[in-house]
Amino acid sequence: MPSAPERRVAMPGKGKKGKGSGKPRGKKPKKQEVDILSPAAMLNLYYIAHNVADCLHMRGFRWPGAPKTKKGKAKVK
Repeated sequence: MPSAPERRVAMPGKGKKGKGSGKPRGKKPKKQEVDILSPAAMLNLYYIAHNVADCLHMRGFRWPGAPKTKKGKAKVK
């Protein structure tokens, strides 16, 4: 009679076979519509924007011929 539950030990170099784990495929959740004129958004914009042009730039209304900005963190050397 086994007194302890059996443990399965994975062998090094051997991966799981069969169906892969991860997110189930199917319907993607819809992105929620965000109101950029809501009071919370306006308060946030008040603290981060310095003028009207900056405000419009942050909300995605760029002027024609503007250089495209990179999203994400900038590398610090």
